[in-house]
Amino acid sequence: MNAREESSRQELPAIRILAEEGRFLQFLVRTCGARKALEIGTLGGYSGIWIARGLVPGGKLYTLEREPKHAAVARKNLAAAGLNELVEVRVGEAIELLGALHTEAPFDFVFIDADKSGYPAYFEWALNHTRGRGIIAAHNAFQEGSVIGTVQDNEHTVLMRQFNQQIAGDKRLISTVYPAGDGTLIVVKRG
Repeated sequence: MNAREESSRQELPAIRILAEEGRFLQFLVRTCGARKALEIGTLGGYSGIWIARGLVPGGKLYTLEREPKHAAVARKNLAAAGLNELVEVRVGEAIELLGALHTEAPFDFVFIDADKSGYPAYFEWALNHTRGRGIIAAHNAFQEGSVIGTVQDNEHTVLMRQFNQQIAGDKRLISTVYPAGDGTLIVVKRG
């Protein structure tokens, strides 16, 4: 059984990335030569599988999940994919878990796909703990179309618009949005 099917069977929320988004994450991880990656928001481990498969030999992914049930499903899915040796799932509030991860820095790749209100804090932490020319990716840049005005605003629209504008205007970064699925903001730290 694959991670998407198992996550559905375990009744996890149907908010995971699409396959083409996962393949793009794998591509980004390998392109930047990531040995050490971080994922904020594990859910059932589907995106983590893609990220872990992109790591260079000897690489490691740390993934953070607030919900113990989601973390248990992710561990099962990662083991089924043969990746449990490459991935460490940590359970708790992301902002607290990040405090303990500073000793593992710098990271080569960070993927943010968690509670939208935490994006600014998660991003700032990632920016301070990612190597120069490292990649930071943040999912839901389009927020189900509401950010670009194709559907009615929802509670996270303003947050994501502000977040996207903040990143676009930051001279320390080169950024773009990968438009598949719900959009993924991609950021490269200059020098």
